[in-house]
Amino acid sequence: MELAHSLLLNEEAYKQLGEFQKAEFIFEWLQFLEKLLPVTSRADIRENQKKLVEQLTSLLNNSPGPPTRRLVAKNLAVLYSTGDTFSVYQTIDKCNELIRSKDDSPSYLPTKLAAVVCLGYLYKKLGRILGNSFTDTVGNVLKAMKNAESQGRYEIMLSLQNILNGLGAAAIPCHRDIYKAARSCLTDRSMAVRCAAAKCLLELQNEAVFMWSTDLDSVVTLCFKSFEGSNYDVRLAVSKLLGTVLARALTSKQTTASTRHNFHRISLEEVMELLGTGFLRGSCGFLRASGDMLKGTSSVSRDVRVGVTQAYVVFVSTLGAQWLERNFSAFLSHTLYLVSQSHTKAIQSQMDAVGCRHCVSFILRATVGGLLGEKAQIAAAKEICQAIWKLKKVADGAGNDGNLETKNSTTDVTASQHVLVCALQELGSLIHGLGTTAAPLLQDSSTGVLEAVISVILHPSISVRLTAAWCLRCIAVALPSCVSLLLDRCIERLTTLKSSPEAVTGYSFAVAALLGAVKHCPLGIPHGKGKVIMTVAEDLLCSASQNSRISLQRTQAGWLLIAALMTLGPAVVQHHLPRMLLLWKCIFPSSPKDLETEKTRGDSFTWQVTLEGRAGALCAIKSFVSHCAGLLTDEVVQRLLPPLPSAVDLLTQLSSINKSYGNSLKTPSTVYRHKLYELLAVLPPKTYEGSFWAVLKELVADLTVPDSQIDTSTFLLPPLCHENDLLLLGPLLQETDHRFIEEQLLLGNSIAGGSLEYDPYSIYETVAKGDSVPKPLPPVLSVISAATRLFGVMFSHVAESHRLQVLEQLLNSVKQTKGSRQQIVQLNVVSAFSTSLKHLANCKGSLGPEEVRRSALTLVMGALESNNPLLRCAAAECLARLAQVVSDTAFTAGLAQVSFDKLKSARDVVSRTGHSLALGCLYRYLGGIGSTQHLNACVGILYTLSQDSTSPDVQAWALHSLSLIVDLAGPLYHVHVEPTLSLVLMLLLTVPPAYTEVHQSLGRCLNALITTLGPELQGSSTTVSALRTSCLLGCAVMQDNPDCLVQAQAISCLQQLHMFAPRHVNLSSLVSCLCEILLDNSVLVNLCSSYLLLRRAVVSCLCQLVQREAAEVSEYAVALVKENREDFTPDVNIREIGLEGALLSLLDKELDQRLCQDIKETLIHMLTSMAVEKLSFWLKLCKDVLAASSDFNTVVSIDTTQEEETAKVDDASILTSNSDERFHPFSNPRWSTRVFAAECVYKIISQCENAGSAHFDITLAQERKQRDSRDDFLVLHLADLIRMAFMAATDHSDQLRLSGLQTLQILVRKFAAVPEPEFPGHVILEQFQANVGAALRPAFAPETPPDVTAKACQAGKEAQSQQYNESTSTMEILAVLKAWAEVYIVAVEKQKSQSDAHNHCFKIGNSAEENYRDVTSSASGLLDLVQADLGTLSKLWLAALQDFALLTLPSEYASQLPAEGGTFYTAETIENARPHYYNSWALILYATALWLTSTGFIIVDPDEGVTNLSRPVTPTTMCQDSSTRPLVKSPEDVNTDRFHLILGISVEFLCSPRSDAAMENIIACLRALHALFDVPWPRSKIGGDQELGVELLNVLHRLILTRESPDIQLAALEVVQLILFAAQEHVKEKRRSAEVDDGAAEKETLPEFGEGKDTGGLIPGKSLVFATLELCVCILVRQLPQLNPKLTCSPAVQSGKHLLLSEDGSRLVAAALIILSDVPAICSPEGSISVLPTILYLIIGVLKETAVKLQDGQLPLTVAASLQALKGLLSSPMARAEKSRTAWTDLLRSALVTVLDCWDRVDGLLQECDEVSLLTAITVFIMSTSPEVTTIECLQKHCIEKFKITLDSKDPLVQCKCYQLLHSIFQHPNKTVSYPYIHSLSPSIVRKLQETEKAKPENADELQVIQEGIKVVTALTATAEEEHRAHLVAGLLPILISFLLDENALVSATNSAKSLHEFALQNLMQIGPQYSLVFKKLMAASPTMKARLESAVKGNQESIKAKTAKHAKNPGKSSSIQLKTNFL
Repeated sequence: MELAHSLLLNEEAYKQLGEFQKAEFIFEWLQFLEKLLPVTSRADIRENQKKLVEQLTSLLNNSPGPPTRRLVAKNLAVLYSTGDTFSVYQTIDKCNELIRSKDDSPSYLPTKLAAVVCLGYLYKKLGRILGNSFTDTVGNVLKAMKNAESQGRYEIMLSLQNILNGLGAAAIPCHRDIYKAARSCLTDRSMAVRCAAAKCLLELQNEAVFMWSTDLDSVVTLCFKSFEGSNYDVRLAVSKLLGTVLARALTSKQTTASTRHNFHRISLEEVMELLGTGFLRGSCGFLRASGDMLKGTSSVSRDVRVGVTQAYVVFVSTLGAQWLERNFSAFLSHTLYLVSQSHTKAIQSQMDAVGCRHCVSFILRATVGGLLGEKAQIAAAKEICQAIWKLKKVADGAGNDGNLETKNSTTDVTASQHVLVCALQELGSLIHGLGTTAAPLLQDSSTGVLEAVISVILHPSISVRLTAAWCLRCIAVALPSCVSLLLDRCIERLTTLKSSPEAVTGYSFAVAALLGAVKHCPLGIPHGKGKVIMTVAEDLLCSASQNSRISLQRTQAGWLLIAALMTLGPAVVQHHLPRMLLLWKCIFPSSPKDLETEKTRGDSFTWQVTLEGRAGALCAIKSFVSHCAGLLTDEVVQRLLPPLPSAVDLLTQLSSINKSYGNSLKTPSTVYRHKLYELLAVLPPKTYEGSFWAVLKELVADLTVPDSQIDTSTFLLPPLCHENDLLLLGPLLQETDHRFIEEQLLLGNSIAGGSLEYDPYSIYETVAKGDSVPKPLPPVLSVISAATRLFGVMFSHVAESHRLQVLEQLLNSVKQTKGSRQQIVQLNVVSAFSTSLKHLANCKGSLGPEEVRRSALTLVMGALESNNPLLRCAAAECLARLAQVVSDTAFTAGLAQVSFDKLKSARDVVSRTGHSLALGCLYRYLGGIGSTQHLNACVGILYTLSQDSTSPDVQAWALHSLSLIVDLAGPLYHVHVEPTLSLVLMLLLTVPPAYTEVHQSLGRCLNALITTLGPELQGSSTTVSALRTSCLLGCAVMQDNPDCLVQAQAISCLQQLHMFAPRHVNLSSLVSCLCEILLDNSVLVNLCSSYLLLRRAVVSCLCQLVQREAAEVSEYAVALVKENREDFTPDVNIREIGLEGALLSLLDKELDQRLCQDIKETLIHMLTSMAVEKLSFWLKLCKDVLAASSDFNTVVSIDTTQEEETAKVDDASILTSNSDERFHPFSNPRWSTRVFAAECVYKIISQCENAGSAHFDITLAQERKQRDSRDDFLVLHLADLIRMAFMAATDHSDQLRLSGLQTLQILVRKFAAVPEPEFPGHVILEQFQANVGAALRPAFAPETPPDVTAKACQAGKEAQSQQYNESTSTMEILAVLKAWAEVYIVAVEKQKSQSDAHNHCFKIGNSAEENYRDVTSSASGLLDLVQADLGTLSKLWLAALQDFALLTLPSEYASQLPAEGGTFYTAETIENARPHYYNSWALILYATALWLTSTGFIIVDPDEGVTNLSRPVTPTTMCQDSSTRPLVKSPEDVNTDRFHLILGISVEFLCSPRSDAAMENIIACLRALHALFDVPWPRSKIGGDQELGVELLNVLHRLILTRESPDIQLAALEVVQLILFAAQEHVKEKRRSAEVDDGAAEKETLPEFGEGKDTGGLIPGKSLVFATLELCVCILVRQLPQLNPKLTCSPAVQSGKHLLLSEDGSRLVAAALIILSDVPAICSPEGSISVLPTILYLIIGVLKETAVKLQDGQLPLTVAASLQALKGLLSSPMARAEKSRTAWTDLLRSALVTVLDCWDRVDGLLQECDEVSLLTAITVFIMSTSPEVTTIECLQKHCIEKFKITLDSKDPLVQCKCYQLLHSIFQHPNKTVSYPYIHSLSPSIVRKLQETEKAKPENADELQVIQEGIKVVTALTATAEEEHRAHLVAGLLPILISFLLDENALVSATNSAKSLHEFALQNLMQIGPQYSLVFKKLMAASPTMKARLESAVKGNQESIKAKTAKHAKNPGKSSSIQLKTNFL
């Protein structure tokens, strides 16, 4: 294929190829050429033009296939337009010649068609350049059309469209001729020709004025005719034509003089009248229908009506949203008029009426719902309300008239019914869509929406009452706050008007609908409402028999209310269950005898009431079973069962009852059947086993002797077919934008679809996906679907022996019926049997013996050859399921063989399609037929069938089946991939485009092949690259196909290819193709491709592309617009807003939920990968969307007075968008889009968070921005972010407000600590204080104190007029308490940090919100704010915690819970309240703990006015007052309760925090414990109760094990430290009191306090010490595995390398060490001996492992901690206690040896170890232990040795530290300790100092060493005994004097030398006076020294003089200097 990539066709390569490869080669070359020509230079083209033209025109004679001819034509056109045009006329002549040719053979046809296509493209591209040659061409083409077949007519129409497009106004001479030709094609037999003709006329109307002026009527009539017998594509094309022409007629202004005199502007009324005619009278024209109308026979055909409906939508979309806003009232009254009774023809039957209503609803939904913004929608809703009021007046007037005209008035009332239904439905849908933004509409009393809807509830027509109820439901879902109020209102009306039949049904419908809405309202309704409704329902049922006039209505209403009540779920229903079960029991006769007596007694009316009541009861029980499965215990099921047999008995008697009482019972008995079947289908079959046969008999009768002659296939079968197979049956069964109205055409002529009035019980059910209103089918049909479902369930439970009987019976009934009835019976039977197979497959059941299989097979095979394609499809699926259930390979192979034989012999389309699909379906459920022979046979047969060009249907089904096999055969298929791919390509290149179904199947095949090849497609071998090229070629052919579904297939194929072989898919062309489809402005309806499935494919492809290459995709999209291609005019300005903005605006206009979801995903992927790089761009996008909503009121609205003037403006201005749009890329986005934009904002923030800290640090951001202006940081956009959050938080829509507040919260959280660089000490958020405050203020008034808020909440809870479920008040109260808890916590923490730092803080803003977050604001203000209310708050907090504690009890304690509920929740709503408590308990717990500790457990109870101080409990006071305890709880008890409440909740939570428990909760819980043990009283509690302490430690240990977070572990360790402290206090207290009590006794007999008693044994599980050690070891070993003795032996750890711990790790280790050093304090002396080795091992281990030199000479945190711990341990009193002293001494000596051994590590790793840390450790031993530990000679020698080595270190820092340590040792008070060191080390120190005379210090470090050395010697001098002192001083003075510099040297000396000089001088001045004798002696002995010293002193004096001279006028001599001089 690479050879095809050249400018000229490579003829050598071409000739060597086979026939089919030639076609592929040519196509590949043409495709390459198409890309190459636009980028080739003109000169190159001219050079090769002649040859190229020859090659291209010669291809025309090669009978090219459709895609090839299109490419030849395109290339020729491009070639002429870029090269020379001189030979173009020859080409045109040649084409004309080919068209004129008389050769009519099929083989010549492609050449003719190619010539036609070629002409079209040449004229389209070159247009007027071609002069007048076009008249001949058009004439020639039109002549050819007269005897062309359908393909020819199709191509000629498209070609004429291109010619018109190219020539524009120049083609006027031919317009009439073309118009005539297109007219005839618009009603052509072939649907493809009709579509092409519509496109041609659409092009024609651009220039042909007559089409929308003089000939308008005939164009309209022609379109109506074209709708007759049309398919979906024709309706799309023709409705677009019709809508556009009418819109044009309305907006145009006449220009040409010739027609001016007979042309008048057509008015909107006339246009509407024209459309209305088609809607109401169909295509029979204006006058001709009159005869039929008089006879009353003609009915408008459905497809015309549906087509006209679509035309209405196109008409309005073309005129645009603004036009609709201005003319809405006229438009509304016209559309509603379409269903008013003044056209009895349109709605002569109930069915017609339903159909018309659907159409009108669709028109309103698509225009009002699809085009208008929220503001305009609210206005529209008001208009609709006015319409409802008007109709209401008419009905009222009619009702009040009592005179002779009553006959007319009743027709008036019914006349308004359909209009009202449509108006109410649209009103409901509008408000539902507006959501909470509709609140102002409902509050506007002048409109009175609710009044209007409620007033119609009493309308005489049941359908109006139902729709009004539905409308209320929509309002309730949109505005959940209305539910309770509406319910109350309706219940109140229902009880007061219960004697009016209309009121009883109307208001019960309304209540039921509102109950159905509750599950969509997150906040629910008050619990008590259930009780009220149950009472009303019971009352209605009990009073039904009192008044026969309304007994029927009351019965129905009562059961309807009960059934609707069940949807509220188990929590509500369980309280009413007994009453309901009683009613259920009573409604059926208790024995068969009673039923018999019933039959003899009643009359027609009583039976009607009885059946209605029983059907209602069945419905209520079904609702109960479906919605309250949780309550279906065995006991309840037993109570449900008794009435069932009686219900089934009645079922069997129905036919005889019907006979007795005539037709009036027909509907009630059908409804009864339906409801019984539905109930039985949801009950477990075991429960009604006894009635199986009776029910089955009835089912079989229902299926085989149906009452109706209606074809039920379209609603029974689709669920039973596989969704992929339904694609075969055309677009009607697929999802399209017009599904809502197209459904009518599916259902056959006798039924138009479902409607609410067929089953009032559906009003409380959830709506099926995609519907806006429930659409139950008529009872006659729904009973059949219920019967098939129930049959499916029962058949799988019938004994196998009986199945044969049932099947035989079904088979016979099919055989016995004849004609059309036979098909209906067959349909019912197959769908019932298919359902049963589904059940059998699900429960892995078997079908039964051979005979059963045989009957089953006969049944299915019959259907497989039915004329109904849907039935064939279902039968194929059924056959496969049969094979799956039997699961026997021989049986399956037999089935396949039958189909093989059939396919070989049969020639009719029906059996070939059915059996070919059966082969594919068999593969779907059985990998079992995996034999290669079988596969080969299948593939062979399907290949043959797919090439049967005589029948496109056979081709389509065979290819579809092939695609299934490719998909399911897996690796076995690999051998067939190449031939299959060739076949697919060949067909793609040859099948005419009109056969779209074949192309769609080909697309599925290609898709399956790509999936089968999978990642192999990336390979580079020749075979793989050939396969890949073929796949890409196939995609290219499909992309060019005019059919949208084929394009969708192409896109999904490319998407697959991109997934498997991304390098080989040309991304830029794919993206531009996607953008063209998605954003093309030429398709006006919905602003992009009108095909839903194509839009979905495009968006899903984009979604995949942006996951990998978001940036590239975005660039390509923008580049596409810059190319300025003339055939692509995007609807949105991509240049400014990019693809992202285009997708956002598409999201706003799109109505399909799934598509919207995909668009959101795509945008989120783009955002995550690019938001940080394109930050301002994304923020601007979000801001534009949000800002567009906030200037809701500033949108330019055109004043009505200007209307006339606007009409005179150029017509283009109306068709284009409003001038305002230039400034606003998004006009009036919907609330859902704005919510999404707000979500995007916080996604952007989190992306920036991951990207780096500069986004949240303004100084850093500004620096980096200056360095590189392209950088962008979030903090620089803070103002915008706050503004966006503010706009969202103050919007009309609740969801948006929540999003806004959430964004605000995130912003404040992230930016709270960012300082403001220009005003040090302030934070950046301060400037936005006002915005934040303003956004929060409406949400709640921050001024109100918490007790008021909480009180308000409680008052709200108690008030009867409550709107929501009780759990919402729980939520509200807890949220308030949690918020105040947060404020209190922040205040306390700040106060703490301030008192720690004692730093000066200043006060800023005083608003609560700001302080809450403002880090630097003073804490006292905040605390004062809370302090005032703490009394109230603390009570509420404690109450909430008590509730929480009760709610967390395990279920077995449920009986112990308070019956009426807790403080803040009621018993009924316990389940709903739980999550709210879980959400807020942790912070409340922490706040409560802080409060209790702040009071130090001193209780202030305002009721008693006394302050009780509870003294910590000591052992002596413990057991005193148990006998005399008063009834009122003492403060001690209250405190104990509170203590245990907090401790209990914490331990319960920490024991097993769920894996998803929030970090914040765990930390809050640990902090609460920390706060609790911060004060003495609770510590005394836990210290005194050792078990409690141990338990708490174990819980914390487990927490540390399971949670990795360092924050949690640190917080836990802090608590451990306090527990240990508590234990220490307890032991001290015990010792103290023992000493006090036993003061007189001998000290020896004192009992041992502390753990370990006399033996030193610790019991695991009971010992606090053991638990603490365990926990610390756990932490230490986790951080430093080397400490684990088991591990140390293993080679992994031997390396001896030091690990540098993370900062968190170091903090954890340090905390653990400090805890360890405290442990001995709670042991007895013996106990301390047993734990000491462990503790020492760990402390020294840490020291050893982490002692590493750091750069700055700092000690690592862990080392510092281990030294501190060591010091604490060594100075423990236990080391000196008599009982433990000797043992301790031994152990401490060993420890010291260990430390010393650290030096002698192997492998010369000495340099790694930090000598300083080890020396410090040795010093700690020397200084802190008793002398006997360190004074043993060998140890002492060893230590001195270490010091000596270190003194000689080269590192000044080490030397320096060594001097400091020696300094402290030399000063040790005990001489036995210090002398050995002094003797050994002082000589070397002095020697070192003497050496420095020669080498002066170079830097500060060296200087410091000398200084430290001098300090040591000075200290020595001081400690030395008198007689030796003189020697020392005599040694020291020369050294000091040697450091002095003379005046000259001082000037040039380094800083270090100068400092040393000054230091020496100062020391000399101190030493001199101290040891004056020695001093003088020395000076006398050495004159040089004396001279040196004197000059230094003089120099010093002068410098001081100079300094003082600066400061004072007359400097006196300073006293210090006098002293020195005198001294000398």
